[in-house]
Amino acid sequence: MPLLAQQPISRAGLSPSYSAAVASTTVLTGDRAFLHVKNAAGAPMTVTVTSTATQDGQPVADLVVTVPATNGDKMIGPLIPRLFASLADGVSASITYSSTTSVTVASLVI
Repeated sequence: MPLLAQQPISRAGLSPSYSAAVASTTVLTGDRAFLHVKNAAGAPMTVTVTSTATQDGQPVADLVVTVPATNGDKMIGPLIPRLFASLADGVSASITYSSTTSVTVASLVI
């Protein structure tokens, strides 16, 4: 899975760069890390952030966010490491998209 480059938001401002979504990607986690998803398709789609956390031995549910059709967009996060960081590397979160047609994404950090 490709890792989206994380773009820092600064006081001077940020004009984020967006990439075409692919079926699954990874992003860096952090208490100030977010994923911005834009959907220009004619149907809503969902974004799933895989949870790696457990509570009392039970898995915590994945975060599933619906992005509206046409000109929908959602800011998703913060992508907190204790909930979403990969058990393999401890810093990246796994993201999947129900559709990638006309969907663009950016990984942001404040």
